[in-house]
Amino acid sequence: MKKKPTKAPTAGKVRIGISGWRYVPWRGVFYPEKLTQKKELAYASSIFRSIEINGTFYSLQRPEYFEAWAAETPDDFVFSVKGPKFITHVRRLTDVETPVANFLASGMLRLGAKLGPILWQLPPNFRFEPEKLETFLKILPHDTESAGELARHHDKFLKDRAAVKTDAKRPLRHAIEIRHSSFAVPEFIEMLRSYDVALVCADTVEWPRMMDVTSDFMYCRLHGSEVLYASGYTDEALDQWAVRVSDWARGAEPADAERVIQSCGPKLPARDVFVYFDNDVKVRAPFDAKSLTDRVDKSLAS
Repeated sequence: MKKKPTKAPTAGKVRIGISGWRYVPWRGVFYPEKLTQKKELAYASSIFRSIEINGTFYSLQRPEYFEAWAAETPDDFVFSVKGPKFITHVRRLTDVETPVANFLASGMLRLGAKLGPILWQLPPNFRFEPEKLETFLKILPHDTESAGELARHHDKFLKDRAAVKTDAKRPLRHAIEIRHSSFAVPEFIEMLRSYDVALVCADTVEWPRMMDVTSDFMYCRLHGSEVLYASGYTDEALDQWAVRVSDWARGAEPADAERVIQSCGPKLPARDVFVYFDNDVKVRAPFDAKSLTDRVDKSLAS
């Protein structure tokens, strides 16, 4: 009697990509020599399953921009959207309900099914203040209809360029990246779990690297393990990340997970994983992202 082949464990959707796509040094190195700037997003999205939108960190975008980005990318593509530094770095999460409404009204709902997690990156000198952080977490909407409702409370200056309608009710995910050691406490991890917000696993020599699972998805940002935004990843390092990503995708946690709370989070049958390479200075990000994608695809297929 022939033995039935062992079925590979189920896994969540893994999306490995890059942080931003418009970088002059990439032209002629990652992007083909004669590729026009206008076609760079289409080219990058043909290779990667997701990209972080960085421009939203620096200024509010417009609905037509989001519409264009959605139109230029494949059907199964997903964007992560970076929250404005006005909220995280200028206001420092204080009195930000209207700025959050402005951000949500700026057009991201026009991405439709291509709207992935929203990334909130805190500055390096931002310390853990439980009351301030919890007040912010309470504001965040967790579905697109709730996001549209909050977006209707935008400032008047957005009246003629606001997009507050969603084409369907979908879950809306949030991830928070910290850059100060004061966050490495159980209270912070438990707070994120109670509000269903993912903790960003940031790989860098300058900030804490924490791998606690706090939501039903994982969000990783690989900034360069030796030199911030510059150093690439060795084959050995990419092999290690492939194991971690595969474990998370299968609903488990890696054996070498660096956690604040030593016990594992809840076991899931599968977990979505988002990984973005931000080591763009030396044009390593797209090549490292492709290498990790190949490794993870092979691991999950076995």
